[in-house]
Amino acid sequence: MTLAYRREGTVALTIAVLAAVLAAVSPSYFSSENVIDLLLANLPVAVVALGATVVMITGEIDISVGSVFAIAGVVAGLVAKGQPPGGAWTATLAACAIGGLAGVCSGALVAYWKVPSIVVTLAMMIALRDALRWGTGGAWVQNLPAGFQWFGLPQERYPLMAIGVLMLLGAGASWGLRHLAAGRMVYATGSNPSAARLSGIDVAAVKCGVFALGGALTGVAAALNAVRFNQVPSNGGIGLEMKVIAAVVVGGVSTTGGRGTIAGTLLGVVLLGAIGPALTFLGASAYWERAIQGAIILTAVAVDASRGRVAARKAMTAEVHA
Repeated sequence: MTLAYRREGTVALTIAVLAAVLAAVSPSYFSSENVIDLLLANLPVAVVALGATVVMITGEIDISVGSVFAIAGVVAGLVAKGQPPGGAWTATLAACAIGGLAGVCSGALVAYWKVPSIVVTLAMMIALRDALRWGTGGAWVQNLPAGFQWFGLPQERYPLMAIGVLMLLGAGASWGLRHLAAGRMVYATGSNPSAARLSGIDVAAVKCGVFALGGALTGVAAALNAVRFNQVPSNGGIGLEMKVIAAVVVGGVSTTGGRGTIAGTLLGVVLLGAIGPALTFLGASAYWERAIQGAIILTAVAVDASRGRVAARKAMTAEVHA
């Protein structure tokens, strides 16, 4: 069994234990209303995390997703106001485009200018947030057309559509990483960029591409979140980057690149997204949420680092004996 599958199994087991405790102590946690609220609250995190998974598999990181999410949501709202009924889909495309453009800018600086991704995306996070604040004056996008909310669907049908979109995106990303040449290039780039380059892979293009994909998926998440309300805040996405990175790391994506799965990331989103509401239903203080999440993340990173050292020692031993 590979390390990735072991991590997925551990996270799935943790979720199962938590669910069993909640079912025994507070069955109301699984009421349809609460489950739907949890789904809609964590849907943006899950969609953004799909793109973040691909970025981190290449050994990079994007902490600008919260600011990109805010800008994409505002753009979606502004475009929807200028469109006829049914313009929600046009607004979604616009959000994807602005997110993808932001990703290309970050990716180009990382891939071609060799600026560390943590530096690039930190600068983008601050610059985009301040630009949005300056451009909107802090005002929210209001008076959205009725056809924009819930994509024009009845409210009770929207969660089914949202789950369908997430499943489609997740299945597509998972299949692409495992079966497409582009997916294998992503893993090769993260595992050993020098070896990947020598084998003919355009490492710079791969890194730029994954940032663009991550940005576009952030745009999708922003649109899916924006249609839930009758106005779009200009300060959305605050703290989103930490939730996304935490879910990706807990799900088993290596912080140094080359390893991770989409399934693991989605399990990480489920686990971390369930902790806060679970504490409330169990009668514990919600202030423990961040502490528990932090402990889970530290454990995941420590296990990942330990496994990395073990793998490195095995590789060195094999070279010596060879």
